[in-house]
Amino acid sequence: MTVEELYEMRDRERERLARLRERIYCCSAAGCLSCGSESVRRALAAEIEARGLKGQVEVCGSGCMGLCSRGPLVRTQSDGAIYAQLTPDEALWLLSEDPADRRRLEAKRLDLNDPFFTRQLKIVLANSGYIDPESVHDYVAMGGYQALAKVLTEMTPEEVIEEIKASGLRGRGGAGYPTGLKWELVRRQPGDIKYVICNADEGDPGAFMDRSVLEGDPHRVLEGMAIAAYAVGAQQGYIYVRGEYGLAIQRLQLAIRQAERERLLGNRIFETTFGFRVDLRIGAGAFVCGEETALIASIEGKRGTPRQRPPYPPERGLWGKPTLINNVETFANVPPIIMNGARWFASIGTETSKGTKVFALAGAVRNTGLVEVPMGTPLRTILFEIGGGVPEGRQFKAAQTGGPSGGCIPAELLDVPVDYESLAAIGSIMGSGGLIVLDDSSSMVDVARFFMEFCMDESCGKCIPCRAGTVQMHEILSRFSRREATRQDLELLEELCVLLKETSLCGLGQTAPNPVMSTLRYFRHEYEARLTDREGGAQ
Repeated sequence: MTVEELYEMRDRERERLARLRERIYCCSAAGCLSCGSESVRRALAAEIEARGLKGQVEVCGSGCMGLCSRGPLVRTQSDGAIYAQLTPDEALWLLSEDPADRRRLEAKRLDLNDPFFTRQLKIVLANSGYIDPESVHDYVAMGGYQALAKVLTEMTPEEVIEEIKASGLRGRGGAGYPTGLKWELVRRQPGDIKYVICNADEGDPGAFMDRSVLEGDPHRVLEGMAIAAYAVGAQQGYIYVRGEYGLAIQRLQLAIRQAERERLLGNRIFETTFGFRVDLRIGAGAFVCGEETALIASIEGKRGTPRQRPPYPPERGLWGKPTLINNVETFANVPPIIMNGARWFASIGTETSKGTKVFALAGAVRNTGLVEVPMGTPLRTILFEIGGGVPEGRQFKAAQTGGPSGGCIPAELLDVPVDYESLAAIGSIMGSGGLIVLDDSSSMVDVARFFMEFCMDESCGKCIPCRAGTVQMHEILSRFSRREATRQDLELLEELCVLLKETSLCGLGQTAPNPVMSTLRYFRHEYEARLTDREGGAQ
């Protein structure tokens, strides 16, 4: 495909869509599928056929529309309206001209002026809910692959890297390392063989950001990977995705086939000398394989265990070659940066945390689902305006960010800006974007025990501090849960937190104490109330 042919494809699809009287999008992300959205789509498709409306009205699937708690969601192209919890029979009202049907439909219509919609800024999720994720033509009609065409025909690899550096984009996988600097490290390594890996091994409990991006806009991730490959000098890419993400895997496989068919992947992309291929590697469910050296070992066919660093993957990664590893959300940010410019992206967010962040909002909150906000947005805004607050009858107690590696944030810190530095300062982390809300029915001791049990089960066992330390910490936390702990247990628990952080081999063990440390810091009274040797005994 040439650049001219790409623009011709874009214009043809836009003209085709413009001729439609209506296009109806049924959310076909995993959450809405579990609520019956496929039955809604089939009912609409059958009714369109029965009424002879083909060519005038079209129904298709879409990515996540965000408000997962109200699924299945349906959006109409003509007016942008979103309808919640439609049954197959109710969905047929969308095709009716009967005023009574339209009135009944109005009761299902969401208020797009609600803060859930107005307080978000969508960059990564811009296409999600607005395109059919199983159609490369839909993606191209929205400007897809134009960023790749631009870098291949107008920019040198060094210019691409400088643009990413100037944007201030940082890795969205948790550590927040500057993306442009990482790309530059790989670019500077000698050798003709280099690799690009997309880390889609999203394992945090309650997290589904990467899954939703892959389900809703897989071509965006492929395009970001191809741009990165051009910048660093790689010809082969891998997407390492969780085996549990069946729908994401299916759509990635389809997207790769479509991109290869249209010559958007493969040899001589846009008739240039650049070629790039992408293969999938399916993970077996080990949380530790989210750590980059363990992930590399798994792709190589070895047991997924971390190794000592340095050397780091940009120097010596997959099969001993320089390797760039970024996560799904990081790659998804790349095409809009190239198209809109580094200055545009850098104008969003804070001084040190640029752009937006996607969060999976879960737990004791009214509006559970997928949200995207500018970096630096106060936690209170995310939870109480976008999230709608805690359900009636309960009180907010804490927010847990960063999954098993993160911390618990109490009510008095609700106004903290959600960015890398601010969260680290209060003992938590951004992580990949899991955000779990806890109400006053939750025991913070039990929350800490749950996350420690997760880390204990997921430890690869390679280093003693993590292998033995997580077991010992879990035993102590279990004694607290049973109200059998002593003050000596409390002191030992704090010592073990420091030991694991300072001596574990990889990030899993180093961050496993974080939920314990943050709950001890902000909810220490809950631990002390369970001591058997405190004054008055355990209550």
